[in-house]
Amino acid sequence: MTLLEVSDLTVRIGETTVVDGVSFTIDGGERVGIIGESGSGKTLTALSIIGLAPDEAQITGSILLDGQELLGRSDRDLAVLRGDRVAMVFQNPLTSLNPVMKIGRQIAEPLRLHRGIGRNDAAAAALELCKRVGLPDPERAVNAYPHQLSGGQRQRVGIAIALACRPALLIADEPTTALDVTVQAEVLALLDALIVDQGTALLFITHDIALISQVARRLLVMRHGAIVERGDVADLIDRPEDPYTAALVTAARRTTLDDTDELVPSAAAGVAQPGREGVVRPGTDPGTAVPPDAHIDAEPGVGPAPREVDRGTAH
Repeated sequence: MTLLEVSDLTVRIGETTVVDGVSFTIDGGERVGIIGESGSGKTLTALSIIGLAPDEAQITGSILLDGQELLGRSDRDLAVLRGDRVAMVFQNPLTSLNPVMKIGRQIAEPLRLHRGIGRNDAAAAALELCKRVGLPDPERAVNAYPHQLSGGQRQRVGIAIALACRPALLIADEPTTALDVTVQAEVLALLDALIVDQGTALLFITHDIALISQVARRLLVMRHGAIVERGDVADLIDRPEDPYTAALVTAARRTTLDDTDELVPSAAAGVAQPGREGVVRPGTDPGTAVPPDAHIDAEPGVGPAPREVDRGTAH
């Protein structure tokens, strides 16, 4: 059953079209990835879904969640949905958390707002969520401020807040990019386990095609604000049809192949391991490392309009 339906989503900021006619659906419990280089429009697509696009953005098209139109609804109406039916894990947990509010209160807040739970029960639930996401010394963590936790611990808090009300859809925007490579894999494993346990659908945004192959089942490739190719993740990696998708795969294979010819996500890279032909340094964007024979413009936002390749999926 379709949970989210995005149709002809277009976002303009001033005279610039930053998202251009994007359409896709996500079924309940499904995992969908969006990949693209910086400036491709992937994050703005996600922010438009949850009503957090910049005030100056002009948004047209349609975004249906549970069959209800989200575009044009008031901030008050969208606030009721955010953290309840749909939630988001942001790229940098330090900037997404309230620096002057204790962790326990921040985790409890959506439970009090959306579930009407009393202060004591919400505090107990926050402590339990800290345990579920693997925070060390959860009793101390609930009384700590964000700056007193490590980057990985802060991202675990972000996941706890996002999943507190068991949303139908979780949007994860580059959730491991700001973390040390040694904790990225742990956070991804935690996220995977929790969404499986809760039956939550996932929209995962990244620039790392090797990483997305471990997280999503279906993939949307964005460039210059438009979807240029879509389909099953394995099919796109094995047989990419759009030159940009092919360039992403080629760049990833150059640096992240292991001895079984499998793409290794950069969450596991950065540490020398037997059989690894190369490593990806933290923050490396395969989208910027395109081979010269791919005939792809180097500057984002420059070049002919992208041609979408549909791999025959139903979405």
